[in-house]
Amino acid sequence: MKKGILLINLGTPDSPSVKDVRKYLRAFLMDKRVIDLPFVQRWLLINLIIVPLRGPKSAKIYKQLWTEKGSPLLYYGIELKENLQKLLGEKHHVSFAMRYQKPSIKSAFDELKKANVSEIKVIPLYPQYASSSTGSSIEKVMDIVKNDVSIPPLSFVSSFYDLPELINAFAANGKKHLDEESYDHILFSYHGLPERHLKNGDHSNHCFACDNCCESLSEKNHLCYRAQCFETTKHIVKTLGLSESEYTIAFQSRLETRAKDPWIKPYSDVVIADLAKKGAKKVLVFSPAFVADCLETIVEIGIEYQEIFENNGGEKIQLVESLNGNADWLLPLCR
Repeated sequence: MKKGILLINLGTPDSPSVKDVRKYLRAFLMDKRVIDLPFVQRWLLINLIIVPLRGPKSAKIYKQLWTEKGSPLLYYGIELKENLQKLLGEKHHVSFAMRYQKPSIKSAFDELKKANVSEIKVIPLYPQYASSSTGSSIEKVMDIVKNDVSIPPLSFVSSFYDLPELINAFAANGKKHLDEESYDHILFSYHGLPERHLKNGDHSNHCFACDNCCESLSEKNHLCYRAQCFETTKHIVKTLGLSESEYTIAFQSRLETRAKDPWIKPYSDVVIADLAKKGAKKVLVFSPAFVADCLETIVEIGIEYQEIFENNGGEKIQLVESLNGNADWLLPLCR
């Protein structure tokens, strides 16, 4: 009997056309775990304001990202699946899906059922847990299987922010750059979230109770996305032997839909500008919230942050490549 492995990443448009980008944005942003407004408010905001306005702009950005092979998030995902399958061998069947768009979670789940697997381990490919990413993927899987007559044993990996193999893989990618040249500063840039997402998931009244509530992981905040980001950074920093003065943790990709709706701070673009203003010429950027390079790393960090850095007196933003098709670090999660 084979054991099934279901890898899930966020998603990507079918093409960089305005039509396909708008379709993807609707699917993504209408998820109540992404924009947690009442349905009617969410529908009006997304379909009448965000998608019509952002669709053409986002399509231009996706055209910058697109390659002959298509979207990096998709082809790296397929490469990861194939490489993991080779490592695991005949006793496993590995399937890959996107939470939004193609290949769908349902199609991947159907593939595993046809393979007659004895059990399925679901691995959302997000190192740090967030309701809008990991939580949404797990909810979608449960929604798909709830009406099946025969449901194989299911298990879920909800986070792996401190997995040694993950830490070592990111550190190794960064060390290649650090060995080649020196940098004035190192930035660890994670995907941002609205502060309310963290507060809504807090069951101990610990969230934002003080300025440094996320800097140490404890039994009160072990499920906190921001605290897990800090923990991932601590492990990479320790592996590389960096001092506190050499790095900063920040958060990118914010989409503020309401005036009084702050996202978790500090903001990566602000930090980048400040570093340049203080005289930094070269900055190395890790983005350990993403196990595959995508729009947020290739375009946002590699192109947009480079422009911000130069406009404020800096010279070079160097992105540390993500793990992409490297499947070695996944092996412990598949056991």
